[in-house]
Amino acid sequence: MQDPSPYPDLKAVLEELREALGAERVRHDATAPLPPAPNVSAFTARDTRAVLRPGSVADVRALVGAFHHAKASRGELPGLQAVSTGRNWGLGSKEPAAGPVVRVELDGLDALRELDTEAGYAVVEPGVTQKALSERLAGSGRMLNVTASSGHTSVLGNTVDRGVGLRHQRTEDLLGLEVVLPDGSVAHVGWWPGDTSHGKGHGFNPLGLGPSLLHLFTQSDFGIVTAAVVRLLPRPRRQSTVRARFHREALAEAVDALRTWKANGLVAGVIKVYDTASTATYGGGDTAGGYVAHMSVEGTDRSAAALKAALLAEMAETGLFTSAAPGDERPPADDDVVAHVVDAAYRGSVAHNERMLASATGAAADRVDADGNGWLFFLPFLPFDGASVVRALDILDRIHLATGIRPGSTVNALDADVIDLVVSFPFDRATQAEAAHSALDLAHAWFAEAGLRPYRLDSGHARSVAGGAAAEAALQRALRAAVDPLGVMAAGRYA
Repeated sequence: MQDPSPYPDLKAVLEELREALGAERVRHDATAPLPPAPNVSAFTARDTRAVLRPGSVADVRALVGAFHHAKASRGELPGLQAVSTGRNWGLGSKEPAAGPVVRVELDGLDALRELDTEAGYAVVEPGVTQKALSERLAGSGRMLNVTASSGHTSVLGNTVDRGVGLRHQRTEDLLGLEVVLPDGSVAHVGWWPGDTSHGKGHGFNPLGLGPSLLHLFTQSDFGIVTAAVVRLLPRPRRQSTVRARFHREALAEAVDALRTWKANGLVAGVIKVYDTASTATYGGGDTAGGYVAHMSVEGTDRSAAALKAALLAEMAETGLFTSAAPGDERPPADDDVVAHVVDAAYRGSVAHNERMLASATGAAADRVDADGNGWLFFLPFLPFDGASVVRALDILDRIHLATGIRPGSTVNALDADVIDLVVSFPFDRATQAEAAHSALDLAHAWFAEAGLRPYRLDSGHARSVAGGAAAEAALQRALRAAVDPLGVMAAGRYA
């Protein structure tokens, strides 16, 4: 009888892996895709033929090697798609950009291999969460550049997808990667502990010598990342979060003022500005005050006090802000979840992040995809100036009028020149999924018309859909063909 599967050799490979890894680590139906798993963004489920759950780097090498050997000798098999904890909410969770795939879930690799607070680095596997690492660092002189997302998200996964923390984009913290290549071999790229060519005592050199290989594996499907070396930041001696409110009519001038203060060193880390819709989504307490800016002021006791006084004086002189309050003098109200989250996150803590997640999705981390309210993200970079932010928010107003979905926006000012604009589309999964996805499509189209493109992509808008420079895409395809000529790895969002 003819095998009904379009991949007749897949069953043999998976049976081989059941023997090598253990039956509990291999889930598949050899003749059909696995039943679709829910995702909080309501993206269409892709064809996933099997799920592999390795428990060690040796397991990852074994499964990659098995697929490489099968591809070399037999031809057609689905590609491997790696996820860390799979909590890439708003961008597709575990869903691949296209099927068929065999998903490799890496949360079982959860070792904190090395922690050096004196030198300032940690070696983490994909299953190490920002909650686990930040709590290990509590009370030390170092802290993790945390995000405002759940503490149960992967440090490594978010870093290699170029996520943004409260200090800067997380790729700035990336020192080195351990990668299982498509032939099953292991490579260390960037800086790695014990590397005598540029190891401890010689300063971190993540770029190495010659063409850098480190970022060949960020937003990449060129291999499976099994560990990362991440930089740990010095913990400021004194820190205060200044919160300031202003109205929409003052938006352009307020953003320009924030840029001046960032450019001239009055504030540290990422300036965050929540609009009324995002404040309501994330649990910001009273939303009547319009926009809320959060700024970290820090240093030694004397310098932090001087910077705070200077910032408050500058803010008062502008006449743009309806209120300004330093958190160390006026703590936020109990119901102002956003303020508590941001204040703690500036200090490397995710102690309040689950409250924000529950406010946004109505579910805990382990139930977001199954039970959470609908959630989509669009993540463009903008110039850090008031006119650009106004133009972006005008586009969001047009999307609201066209679809009925009210986007929320959070300005994340990464430095004096660049803003990461987090656009969220909350929706009711039962009644508004189609409208929400129409809103996301319009965001991709209308921001592209304005010359503003996302720096991270979702499962429904892979590179081929979202666009980009043709020559750059061609070079990336050539590199992929050189690194993975057999197509062991599935093409991802950025292929």
